[in-house]
Amino acid sequence: QMQLVESGGGLVQPGGSLRLSCAASGRTFSSYSMGWFRQAPGKEREFVGAISKSGARTNYAYSVKGRFTISRDNAKNTVYLQMNSLKPEDTAVYYCAADTLDRVSSSWTRFDYWGQGTQVTVSL
Repeated sequence: QMQLVESGGGLVQPGGSLRLSCAASGRTFSSYSMGWFRQAPGKEREFVGAISKSGARTNYAYSVKGRFTISRDNAKNTVYLQMNSLKPEDTAVYYCAADTLDRVSSSWTRFDYWGQGTQVTVSL
């Protein structure tokens, strides 16, 4: 079993930045591709970004491309989501997830382990 714990969420003004972290334990972190998803109240879970096992490949949702950057540190068992130029529509609970295959999938059904989520609120 892999445990994932997100942190770094909070309240930020439009145009601001946040960096989310997701710490993994219980399994060999470098054996998993990682992804970030988000879910706003009343909406379906939405893909944000994904990164391959080595970090060589990334994939982003169109809505965040150019503003968000996903990265990982396999030595620290941690994946990050740097979020810049935040907009009110980015408000959601953000989840990290782990995929056993080496891909950068945008489908939440392909991820095997999930964290509990961290709230991001973008508002004045």
